[in-house]
Amino acid sequence: MDPLFIAIALLIASFLISTLHKHKFSNLPPTVFPDIPIIGHLYLLKKPLFKTLAKVSAKHGPIVFLRFGSRNVLLVSSPSTAEEIFTKNDVIFAIRPRWLYGKIFGCNYSHLAWAPYGDHWRNLRRLATMEILSTQRLNEFHNIRADEGRLTIEKLFYECSSPVYLYTIFNELTLNVMMRMISGKRYFGGVLEDEGKEFYGIVKEMFLIGGLSNLEDHLPFLRCLGFNGVEKKMIALQKKRETFFQGLIVELRKETNNKKGNTMIEMLFKLQETDPEYYTDQLIRSFVLNLLAAGTDTSATIMEWAFSLLLNHPHVLNKAQKEIDNHVGKDRLLDESDLASLPYLRCGTMLLVNQWVIHHDPNLWTGPETFNPERFQGTESTRHGFKFQPFGSGRRTCPGEGMRLRMVGLTLGLLIQCFDWERINEELVDMSVGHGLTLPKAQPLNGKCTPRSMTRNLLSQVG
Repeated sequence: MDPLFIAIALLIASFLISTLHKHKFSNLPPTVFPDIPIIGHLYLLKKPLFKTLAKVSAKHGPIVFLRFGSRNVLLVSSPSTAEEIFTKNDVIFAIRPRWLYGKIFGCNYSHLAWAPYGDHWRNLRRLATMEILSTQRLNEFHNIRADEGRLTIEKLFYECSSPVYLYTIFNELTLNVMMRMISGKRYFGGVLEDEGKEFYGIVKEMFLIGGLSNLEDHLPFLRCLGFNGVEKKMIALQKKRETFFQGLIVELRKETNNKKGNTMIEMLFKLQETDPEYYTDQLIRSFVLNLLAAGTDTSATIMEWAFSLLLNHPHVLNKAQKEIDNHVGKDRLLDESDLASLPYLRCGTMLLVNQWVIHHDPNLWTGPETFNPERFQGTESTRHGFKFQPFGSGRRTCPGEGMRLRMVGLTLGLLIQCFDWERINEELVDMSVGHGLTLPKAQPLNGKCTPRSMTRNLLSQVG
């Protein structure tokens, strides 16, 4: 046998043994063996990642120490530990990793989502929660969401003779709502549809590029060796984004000078007048993009997963429809104000997010793999402490929670109220996960719908 090969093998073996011995007597949580030199546990990053890490937790416990290249990683999969992190150590974990995604798409970590914890982040957070997405502001935009919901029902009413591509329906609806709230523009269903498709393509590509499995984030030396394909894609996409949104800002600034409205971007323009050095066009661009990216693809993905489950469980769909009929009746369309009185409808959303292991732990939930909305009935809040965290927790919790709950509840409710739904064939809807940061479905959802007897009358009342 080659002496060089034997020497290398002995060197690696001694490194692994010493690493295991060092970890055993250190004050660190359990880890996974082997911890390979240089790459650490990167070999674990197999798709779908949340299921791979679930297997790690099942074998090694609720707290596991990992090493992704040069980065130390703490994998947590228990609600008690999550509660301790987000209540007692929240400031420490409010810091964001300096990933390539945040450097390029986050304008050198200046976005709300990527800014380090500090004064700048606190100001952006205050702007988002108290000005842009406050309860008062969301209430002011109620008519926009109601109008887009009605227009979606109207479109489906005339197109339901063929299979309905719900993935497209959800995306167009959420983008129209967000753009009308932000700028007053309506992309889909009007003269700006091409512009809307361009923007949606940008957002979709962003989520496809992003993710934990970008090796250049964990092994920085790869960039020095020329392995920078992802970085080049990000830079090219960022230029496209900057061009698109700067054109939008210039156009909207001209329109704002000629009229006084109440859109989100008009409020940002007013802040720019008071402090132009801080509220630059770049900050406005990044802030608006943050709102659009976080409020469109994510909401549409949630609705698609939820409706996929409903089509696979017709008895649940029928029960939700009966609840709406009993409360709302058949003489008017469901409104956001009805959601508080529709507990079963509000239990119908399953979210595939980073807390997947906790959400599927049989020690915490009865039948976690079963679609059972009844588990959420009879509670004041569907959060269940730290067992259920669809919007995160602590300082970095999602500021768009109020908007998301309204959009998802209203959209699903209107579709259930106005149509009878079924799968396009006898086969169950494919529930496999595709690629991307927001865990989209591998196969876009489509279904068959039939307008209910009162739908035409409901549309004629508000048309």
